[in-house]
Amino acid sequence: MITDLTRRTLLGTVIAAVLLAGPAPWLWAAAPATAGNRPNIIVILTDDMGFSDLGCYGGEIHTPNLDRLAAGGLRFTQFHNTARCCPTRASLLTGLYPHQAAVGHMMSDQGLDGYHGDLSRNAVTIAEVLRTAGYATYATGKWHVTPFKPKEDSKHNWPLQRGFARYYGIIGGAANYFDPATLVRDNAPIKAAEDPQYKPEHYYLTDAISDHAVLFLQDHAHQNPGQPLFLYVAYTAAHWPLHAPESEIAKYRGKYDGGYEPIRRARFERLRQLGIIQPGWDLSPQDGNWSKVPRKAWEARCMEVYAAQVDRMDQGVGKIVDTLTKNKQLQNTLILYLQDNGACAEGMGRAGNKSGATLPMPGPTDTFIAYGQSWANVSNTPFRYYKHFVHEGGIATPLIAHWPAGIKRPGELEHQPGHLIDVMATCVDLSGAKYPTEFAGKTIQPMEGRSLVPALDGRAIRREAIFWEHEGNRALRVGKWKLVAKGPRGPWELYDMEQDRTEVHDLAAAQPERVREMTTLWQRWAKRTHATPWPWGKPYGDEKPQPKPKKAKPGKVKDRSQP
Repeated sequence: MITDLTRRTLLGTVIAAVLLAGPAPWLWAAAPATAGNRPNIIVILTDDMGFSDLGCYGGEIHTPNLDRLAAGGLRFTQFHNTARCCPTRASLLTGLYPHQAAVGHMMSDQGLDGYHGDLSRNAVTIAEVLRTAGYATYATGKWHVTPFKPKEDSKHNWPLQRGFARYYGIIGGAANYFDPATLVRDNAPIKAAEDPQYKPEHYYLTDAISDHAVLFLQDHAHQNPGQPLFLYVAYTAAHWPLHAPESEIAKYRGKYDGGYEPIRRARFERLRQLGIIQPGWDLSPQDGNWSKVPRKAWEARCMEVYAAQVDRMDQGVGKIVDTLTKNKQLQNTLILYLQDNGACAEGMGRAGNKSGATLPMPGPTDTFIAYGQSWANVSNTPFRYYKHFVHEGGIATPLIAHWPAGIKRPGELEHQPGHLIDVMATCVDLSGAKYPTEFAGKTIQPMEGRSLVPALDGRAIRREAIFWEHEGNRALRVGKWKLVAKGPRGPWELYDMEQDRTEVHDLAAAQPERVREMTTLWQRWAKRTHATPWPWGKPYGDEKPQPKPKKAKPGKVKDRSQP
């Protein structure tokens, strides 16, 4: 190991007792060590997790550290991401919609303004902005906003070139947890087994991300105790491959032997009890028939390993919080926890299970397997669809906000809609930084988000609408109404999100005028933010054909969970 390393619902007495079970002294930490009243800010982002995986959002996975943050802070019930790994990271870091940051899809250049696949220089990162206000800036984990090109020595968009003073993590989008590729410390590519600075007994990427976050916090407390800090912790958990230490997997042995439906039903009821979903909402259709799964032990093992990945991540969050407590910094530190997209239905390494063919049990380093669509449907309870799509199953994320000095609503729920573009605006608001119109000789686009500070205080956030586009999947939210479509040529669907957030009762045919008005809003937004022109075959709507871009295909995820 490293050495020296607008509505709210109050939790009921029983629920609060569950979330607060066991001693949690860090909920009542000592006075802040930051300069003035400006808080430290820590953003924790996890990967490919579903809406109901955490205990405090209805799940059965053991997440006591995040649950305690929720019990001592605020949980948002209608927060959103962009439905995919790198667009979410680009949007989160810049406070812009992903196409404005030139990352409308993945890390390849499609020859269109919104789809260059490399973080725009007409955007600034949170780190670049907060450094101008005197913040120290650190990052650990998955970067994934620029191509990894070590042979070209191209580091122009690596973390240290985008405002961070120290970094440890992977530049790419996925990696073996026991021997990750694209691993970097600061500006130097490294190999886990040959790293002289970090020598745990057994390397595991989730632990390495947590341990370096702890190291940065410890060093900061010793070297710059009066300086506020911004720390970005981007876990790869629980992205495939399904890798976890056997000791963690053992905790969940037998937990999922009953299949998909019992877990999904239990989560649905728990979400209702917590007040996160409304009693009148329907549970979206079940995906997968457990009785027809040929290798049930293998399938259950997939979810066991997934749960172990989430559990180990939560333990890392506990290390970070314990370090803040030790350094007497927790009281004036805003911690924001959120997820980059909905659960992942991609079928990596799963083809053999359809026929009952022999497959290795997931978990060890020599396997490369995903948990599949039916477990993703469980993770996304109660919603439809998955990562890639902009129905709620693809874009709904927990948001936990914990800040003892600034949030006086411990244990409450916040039901206002929000989007990760709001994180930049919140950081600017709390830090006293001035968001620039020019930076490093480049014109900077204005922030798109709204500060969440009013919501932390129980006040309304004012905005016109929230928008999405990914792979031709598109949506917007205006008040209680959501317009959404699946695929580049899919028809628009309309939902009343107060009555039907699980999106099972389409009102588009009954309200054609509302559909037309909202479609016009989306089209204006798409043109303004470079979501269109897009690379998904035919141009959108009445656009004129564009020069043929480089080949790009939307991710192929077959969906069976439609109403």
